[in-house]
Amino acid sequence: MPGSATGRVGKRGTLVIPASLRRRFGLDEGALIIAEERPEGILIRPAVAIATETYTPERKAAFLLENAVDAKDYAAAKDAVRRMGLDPSRIPHGRPPRRRPKQKARSK
Repeated sequence: MPGSATGRVGKRGTLVIPASLRRRFGLDEGALIIAEERPEGILIRPAVAIATETYTPERKAAFLLENAVDAKDYAAAKDAVRRMGLDPSRIPHGRPPRRRPKQKARSK
């Protein structure tokens, strides 16, 4: 059930949020919040920060090469890496397993 409580603005604009609301929304010291301007006032809500990873072109090339499932797919991955301006032989990666050709059944 939505509730309200009175807080206080301190020095340098510090907003003191009542303890009951901090507990309810998991706002511990250092928690991130989003403050949005709304026609009726300021909306303050918890924020979620998601770490992201930025991949170098070399790491992207390794992903392409390592995820090839067969020789044809590996050849296509090598072409894609070359189009990225990289040499596939200089990218550390594992190669797809080689499949043995199926042997024909011998007749007796």
